[in-house]
Amino acid sequence: MAVDALLFDKDGTLFLFEATWESWAHAVLMRLTEGDIDRARVIGVDIGYDVDSKSFRPDSVVIAGTPSEVVNELRRHVTCSDEALETLLNEEAAIAPQVEAVALAPYLATLRARGLKIGVATNDAEAPARAHLEAAGVTGLFDFISGYDSGHGVKPAPGPCLAFAAATGLPPDRVAMVGDSLHDLRAGRAAGMKTIAVLTGMARAHELAPFADIVLDDIGHIPAWLDSVSG
Repeated sequence: MAVDALLFDKDGTLFLFEATWESWAHAVLMRLTEGDIDRARVIGVDIGYDVDSKSFRPDSVVIAGTPSEVVNELRRHVTCSDEALETLLNEEAAIAPQVEAVALAPYLATLRARGLKIGVATNDAEAPARAHLEAAGVTGLFDFISGYDSGHGVKPAPGPCLAFAAATGLPPDRVAMVGDSLHDLRAGRAAGMKTIAVLTGMARAHELAPFADIVLDDIGHIPAWLDSVSG
């Protein structure tokens, strides 16, 4: 069970999902409708977001989908081009509030001190992902950062995971994919990696457990798990 590298999902894993993306969804809908709350309610249904409770349905496309998939759901409600709509989504994503699942800078520095390679593979676009990591002061601690538009494909396909393994020169079975969704875990399994599920997203333990080697409350518990499997 030796692990030499950790590949993290971003939203719901490094950062708490609800704190970021519920604010993002509300801002996007208000911007698209110029503040028309009734129209925002209607559009919100198509992305699995309830404007009044400011919460997502478990099957929302936003939870694990890419910006282009969200565009597909929003297209019929707007007159702008797909490109302009995706730009709007990414602009709002870059400035969405971020709440770290744990204090990331010292945590990631500790992982690097253990000799681990670390990366990020998100279905968000790469530019806002880098903006989030930069705001947390941790961009330089990662060996690899991939978004849905980075050329490696998107989860649950294994492409981003395999790209990380290639970038670090490690065989996939020495890497653990860490995520809060089935997309993350399926991608890791498809790449031949170990999989670590965390409960800082929308999915519950019983949903993630069949696809994970371990289910943890948050990423802060990973070092102790690594010690337990390598001892």
